[in-house]
Amino acid sequence: VLDRAVKLKNMLKNRVRVRKIASFVANHFTEFVEPMGYKAFLVAVDREACCLYKEALDRHLPKEKTCVVMSRGSDDPAHLRRYHVSENEEKRIRKAFKKPDENPRILVVTEKLLTGYDAPILYAMYLDKPMRDHVLLQAIARVNRPYEGETQRKTNGLIVDFVGVFDNLERALAFDSRDVAGVVEGLDVLKEHFVELMEEGRSRYLPLIDGRSDDKAAENVLEHFRDKEERENFYSFFRELEETYEILSPDRFLRPYLTDYRRLVDMYKLLRSAYEPHVAVDKSFLRKTAEIVQKHTTTEMIKTPDRRYEIGSQALLALLEEDKPETVKVFNLLKELYRLVEARGRDQLYLIPIGDRAEAIRRAFEERQIQSHQAIQEIEQLVKQLREAEEERKGSKLSSQAFAVAWWLRVQEGFGARESEEIARRIDVCFRELPHWATSERQERELRTRLYKIFLDATDDVVSLVGRVLDMLRRME
Repeated sequence: VLDRAVKLKNMLKNRVRVRKIASFVANHFTEFVEPMGYKAFLVAVDREACCLYKEALDRHLPKEKTCVVMSRGSDDPAHLRRYHVSENEEKRIRKAFKKPDENPRILVVTEKLLTGYDAPILYAMYLDKPMRDHVLLQAIARVNRPYEGETQRKTNGLIVDFVGVFDNLERALAFDSRDVAGVVEGLDVLKEHFVELMEEGRSRYLPLIDGRSDDKAAENVLEHFRDKEERENFYSFFRELEETYEILSPDRFLRPYLTDYRRLVDMYKLLRSAYEPHVAVDKSFLRKTAEIVQKHTTTEMIKTPDRRYEIGSQALLALLEEDKPETVKVFNLLKELYRLVEARGRDQLYLIPIGDRAEAIRRAFEERQIQSHQAIQEIEQLVKQLREAEEERKGSKLSSQAFAVAWWLRVQEGFGARESEEIARRIDVCFRELPHWATSERQERELRTRLYKIFLDATDDVVSLVGRVLDMLRRME
């Protein structure tokens, strides 16, 4: 047995073999793993093999991208001592490896870090060492830690096996087969799953846009997914498809599916931007899908006008005049209103009640309480209010907070123009004398007391009204 082990180690450390595997690892990591934002282990058969692999990898990758982490021997020969690191340096390497944007990207190891080291960003393990039983399960566990970053969502790891450990997994793992079922699957299983998902997408979702112009396709998709549960089902389907694509890309196997995959990506982007304008949809894509969006998406099925307008009522009027299907027009208008409130709400507080009303229209439309023509009529009234507010604000001497209160009282609470203006003037004095009310408990208590007196003759429900006024203002602090 010992003779066989020695022969196997020597075979695994054959210089030609090491160079070929190092070349493969460098290319595979660069094409498949690094674009996902993840990192990798190369597991060598012993410490000498670690050094050989480090030297071979340096021919293909910048030296700082790879690092050897192994135990030190007092009588190690010079070619091993070259890769000794101090305890402090090893601690630094361990910490740096866990950080997405820091080197090293690949750790070359043989025993150290295979048990107990928890680095969720570790995705790929290039395995060139025979393993069995608990040691093998521990190694699998290293790459199987869930991880989620801004553009990453890791639910499994990848092991590239150079020694045939996984050719007969039940022999390698001396456990009940039921205990290890589903622990390891070949990429062929994942490819079959991707095909199944794409067939589902082609039969269930793509017919919604087949044979239709951009506007008609968008209208059909938006109408079909007005039901929230139906949308959530599609989102769940797409996330599973995207995660599978992320693992397989850029495999040639994907080529026949790329066109339809991009169409499903466009559909997802359309729905998220229309129904969840507060979500930065481009940032929600995983990295390889985001690359497709950047390279291949030149227009959206729902888009802003070709002409440029200063953000505000003018842009909304342009959208109202566009020759678009009503459903598409509704979402274009709501998206522009959302952008307007997000961009200017902090400085132009009168936009807050307008944004609230727009959100109420979006909800009612989504829940089919109103039809598209009714939604457009209500948005048109909102745009008229916006233009009035913009014009009035230009001539008003009130502060931004006081003008917002005056406008909110008129739009939300039904106060008359003169009454709301007079109340706002009195409130303006309070804001100037208590400028830190939003952060100071003492000033807020004083402000509430003064507002109660101001509103005492205007309403029977003073406490509730004052609470709503302050809640409205606090949202943009």
